[in-house]
Amino acid sequence: MLEMRKSCEKCNKAFSDQSTDAMICSHECTFCQDCAEKTLNAICPNCGGEFQKRPTRK
Repeated sequence: MLEMRKSCEKCNKAFSDQSTDAMICSHECTFCQDCAEKTLNAICPNCGGEFQKRPTRK
């Protein structure tokens, strides 16, 4: 099951399970959309993977 981390690993922005701002890589590293796209150039600094929008939970 996908781990729904509660904050951005770079800026510590909080996420809810319904957040549409969370981005993840294939290892579930989690960043906000601003950090993932603008600061990290869409490449995960932990594993080198690309980011995708994290799905939401109801």
